[in-house]
Amino acid sequence: MSPPEAMLWEKLRGGATGAKFRRQHPVGPYVVDFYCREAGLVIEIDGEVHDRADRPQRDETRLRFLREQGYRVVRIAARRVMADVDAVTDAIATLVATPPPACGWSPPRAGEDIAPLHARSPSPSVLGEDLEG
Repeated sequence: MSPPEAMLWEKLRGGATGAKFRRQHPVGPYVVDFYCREAGLVIEIDGEVHDRADRPQRDETRLRFLREQGYRVVRIAARRVMADVDAVTDAIATLVATPPPACGWSPPRAGEDIAPLHARSPSPSVLGEDLEG
C-alpha cells in the first residue's frame, strides 16, 4: 500500500466509519483499494499517476465497469488523505451511513457519458464523491 492508503486503512480497519472495510478487494478484473460490502462502496485513492499517459482513459473504463456492477465509487486524491485523513474518514462515514436510494445514487445507464476519474465533477456530487480538494 502507498502511504496515503496505509493512513486511511488504519482508520477504516479501526472502525472509524462504523462499517467493515476490506482492502485490495477483487471486483471482476480489477482490485479496488477499499471495499465496504454493506454500503456497496468502493474507495479508490488516486496519486499523481492517475493523471498521466493513458491512465485517465483506463480509470474511466474501470469506473464504468464498477458502476455497472452496482457499486458506489469514491475516488479520493492521495494528497487529500495526506493533508487530513480524519476529514476523509468522516466523509466516508457519511457515505456509509447514507444508503444509495436515500442519497439519489444510481448506476449510469448504458451509453451515458461519465467524467474521467482524474477530473473534478462539473457540479457538486450528491454523494460527495468529488473529495479532491
